[in-house]
Amino acid sequence: LTEGVMAMNEESTAGSSPSSSIEDGFEEKTAREWAMILHFSMFAGYLVPIAGFIALIIWQIKKDELPSLDEHGRLVANWLISSVIYGVVGFFLIFLVIGIPMLAALGICNIVFPLIGGLKANQGEVWRYPLTIQFFS
Repeated sequence: LTEGVMAMNEESTAGSSPSSSIEDGFEEKTAREWAMILHFSMFAGYLVPIAGFIALIIWQIKKDELPSLDEHGRLVANWLISSVIYGVVGFFLIFLVIGIPMLAALGICNIVFPLIGGLKANQGEVWRYPLTIQFFS
């Protein structure tokens, strides 16, 4: 009888070791932190031109190690490409006066969108940037 009870206890605890749940929690926290860094790294472009593309480097280096980071990387890459396209169009539309408010709105979006995306990523959520052209799905 005691052998049967011990066998049942071993079976019920076999797949739920506390160390695996701690490791999963640590990996999830790490992924959330890297996702937040990924979004916030776009601000580096304000300090050093072209440095905003550091986000793409982070994404490519970490996407295999942290699979949940891949979706954030695709969102950021789509926004970076979309933002460049909108900037070029806005530059040419300056001559029609429409480009001035367009570039101003783009500047605001380039500050607000990464902030929201980074804060949501730190909470474990994926926030899709509005107005983004989907190049990577």
